[in-house]
Amino acid sequence: MADTSPLISITHLSKSFPGVRALNNCQFELAAGEVHALMGENGAGKSTLMKVLAGVYTKDEGEIRIDGQVVNIPTPRAAQALGISIIHQELNLMNHLSAAQNIFIGREPLGRMGLFVDQDKMAADTQKIFDRLHLQLDPRVEVGELTVAKQQMVEIAKALSFNSRVLIMDEPTAALNNAEIDDLFRIIRQLKAHGVGIVYISHKMDELKVISDRVTVMRDGEYIATVPTASTSMDTIIGMMVGRALESNDNPARYTHTDDSHEVMLEVKGLNRGRSIKDVSFSVRKGEILGFAGLMGAGRTEVARAIFGADALDSGEVWVKGQKVAIKAPSDAVKVGIGYLSEDRKRYGLATGMDVQSNILLANLKNFVSMGFWLKQDAIEAVAQKYVTQLGIKTPSIFQLARLLSGGNQQKIVIAKWLLRDCEVLFFDEPTRGIDVGAKSEIYKLLNALAEQGRAIVMISSELPEVLRMSHRIVVMCEGRVTGELSAAEATQEKIMQFATLRETNTATAATTH
Repeated sequence: MADTSPLISITHLSKSFPGVRALNNCQFELAAGEVHALMGENGAGKSTLMKVLAGVYTKDEGEIRIDGQVVNIPTPRAAQALGISIIHQELNLMNHLSAAQNIFIGREPLGRMGLFVDQDKMAADTQKIFDRLHLQLDPRVEVGELTVAKQQMVEIAKALSFNSRVLIMDEPTAALNNAEIDDLFRIIRQLKAHGVGIVYISHKMDELKVISDRVTVMRDGEYIATVPTASTSMDTIIGMMVGRALESNDNPARYTHTDDSHEVMLEVKGLNRGRSIKDVSFSVRKGEILGFAGLMGAGRTEVARAIFGADALDSGEVWVKGQKVAIKAPSDAVKVGIGYLSEDRKRYGLATGMDVQSNILLANLKNFVSMGFWLKQDAIEAVAQKYVTQLGIKTPSIFQLARLLSGGNQQKIVIAKWLLRDCEVLFFDEPTRGIDVGAKSEIYKLLNALAEQGRAIVMISSELPEVLRMSHRIVVMCEGRVTGELSAAEATQEKIMQFATLRETNTATAATTH
C-alpha cells in the first residue's frame, strides 16, 4: 500500500517572543506537488510559522514531521538539509556577485588542485537549473543588474540547487507586474508537476484562486481552518481571516466630493528629472484624495521623492497653498507641511530598532524638549498613547519595538508620525503593500478620515481596485510622463490601463494618424 503521509505535518506548535505569543497550538499540512496558500491578517502568525519550519526560529512546543518522521529544525542549514527552502519577501542576494555565485555561495565547486573556484563548472551547473526552469538568464550576470522578478527567479534556482522538496514563498508577487507574475506562476506549476510542495503566503485573493489548491487561514497566532480553494468563496476566506464581516463600501471617495471651490494645497508645474520625470504637472485640493496610477517604472515614486526633496529636480516648480516653495531636502518639505510615507516603510519610514513611542515622535521631537535638552517624558508618552488609541495600533505597549509589529501596524506608526507633525499634504506610496485585507480596510478608513479633516492626499498605488475605490481624481503615468487624468465618475480599470500603456511612441503615432 502506498504511503499517504503528507510531505509536511505540523501539529500543536507554539512560539512566544518577549511580550507576544506569536503562535498558539498551530497546525499545518503540505502534500507533495501541492500549492498550499497560507492566509491571515498581518500579525496572524503566517511568517512566524514558516520561519519555524525553515529553521529561522526554534519552536517552543509542538511537532514537525516530514514524510511521517518527527524532525528537529534548529537552523536554516538544518532545514536546507531536509529539503526546505524559504524565499523571503526581502530577497537575500548579493548584488555585486553573479547569479551563479549567489546560487552556490559557500558551496562553490573547486578545480583540480582544490585551491580555486571552478567558475566554468559553477556557471554550467547554474545553467542546468535555469534550463530546468526554462529561464533565459546568463549565469554570469551580476544580480544587481537584474529586475526584482529575475532576482526572484535566481532565489528559486538557489532553492532548487539544494534539491528542495518544500519551497516557502512569502509575498512573491509584491513587486512584480502582470507579465512577471505569469512567468512566476509558470515556474510554480512546473515545480508542482515535479512533486515540489509549495507554501504560498499572499494577501492577493485573485492570485490564490489561480495558483493554489488549498488555503489555510490563521488569525491572532492560531489555526482557524483549511479549505479547498476551488470550492470556497473569497468572502468566506476573508470572514475567517478577520473574524468579522468587512464593510462593503465600494468607493467611499465617490460620496465625499471635492469641488473647484476647495483650496489648492499643492501644485507642481513642469517637473523634470533625467529620464524618470518628464514635464510632470498636477494639483491636489484640500480634502481630496488624488490617486496616482501606472505600471512599475512609470515614475510615480520618483515624482513623490522629488517633491519631498529626497531627490534633486532638474527643473520645475512646487507651490504649497499658493506660495512657491524651494525644497532642497526632506526637512524643507516637512517645514512647509508635506509628509511622505515611503513604499519601503522599513527602510525609509521607520527606525525598526526603536520603540513605537520613539517612532511616533521622530519628526517632531523638538516640540517635546524643555530647557534645550530635557525630554518631556510624560507628554511624550501621553501623545504616543493618544495616537496608538486613535489609529488602533495593535501593540502590547508604546515601548514595544516597531520591528516586532505587523506591517499594517508599522504603517499606522508612520501615519501617526506625520499626523503629529500636522502635515497638510500627505503622500502615501503603496500604503497597503504587504498588508492584509482587514488592515487594508482600516487604512482606507484612515485615508478617508484624513481627507474629511481637510488634508490633501496623494495616493500612489499599483492596485487598480484600490485606486478606483479611494480616489476623487486619478492621474496616470507612463515612462515618466503624465498620460491622462480621470475623475472618479469616469474612471475604469480599462481606461487607466490605456493611459498606463500610452508610451511616447504611441502618442506620436496617435498624433500622426488623427
